[in-house]
Amino acid sequence: MAEAALAWPVRWTAWILIGFIFLPFLVVIPVSFSDRPYLSLPEHALSLEHYREFLGDSGWLHAMGRSTIIAALSTLAAVVLGSLCAFGVWRMRPVAARWVQSIILLPLIIPTVVLGLAFYRAWVDLRIVNTMFGIVLAHTITSLPFVFITVSAALAHVDPKIEMAAKSLGASMPQTLAWVLIPMVLPGILSGALFAFVHSFDELIVVLFITSRGLETLPKKMWMSLEDDLTPVIACVAVLLCILTLAFLLLELALRSRLRKTTST
Repeated sequence: MAEAALAWPVRWTAWILIGFIFLPFLVVIPVSFSDRPYLSLPEHALSLEHYREFLGDSGWLHAMGRSTIIAALSTLAAVVLGSLCAFGVWRMRPVAARWVQSIILLPLIIPTVVLGLAFYRAWVDLRIVNTMFGIVLAHTITSLPFVFITVSAALAHVDPKIEMAAKSLGASMPQTLAWVLIPMVLPGILSGALFAFVHSFDELIVVLFITSRGLETLPKKMWMSLEDDLTPVIACVAVLLCILTLAFLLLELALRSRLRKTTST
């Protein structure tokens, strides 16, 4: 009885928090269909005018394409490096593993503004400020912990004896990695890739530090538009980003469910 009585407040608190999180999204949706030329709720009727304006504006489309390319490249690099780091830590002694984990997870712990300033100072010396390569490299570093966490979680369910068995049958380390370990943790790798892609696609603060006005990603384009021209096109882009994030979240949940089924069998 005591547990049942305690469950109701917890559930209501959870639903209130969920509603608080989704409230901005519920407000942005009608604003994106506004029939007015500025940010406001529709006055007379719903309109797709601002969605057509977004799709017909080369500036917005170029920014979206640039963000997609950057996210794809940084995700690919983060998946390779993050997975290798996870496999390496998995084979370490516990004490050494904890130290390495702390270093790898630093981009999640350090405030984003501090990271942006650090990237700017380093990128100036490397002469890669205001370049696509500079953004991809920065996003690879900040995305790597997401892949590391999900792959490490998947490896936690893998028996180390499996690696020993593969080696005893004559498999080399690359063969063991490619044919045995990677297939077992593939849902974790894909889950980390989804997190890394969404993180890179939505990232703004670091980009503001290491780029000038001429090199715009989609989040930076939204930020600059908020300063220059408050039109409902910004709300349209926000809705599209929310839909993209939600779709990736649902896909990640599906991958996590598959991982649970795999480990249970």
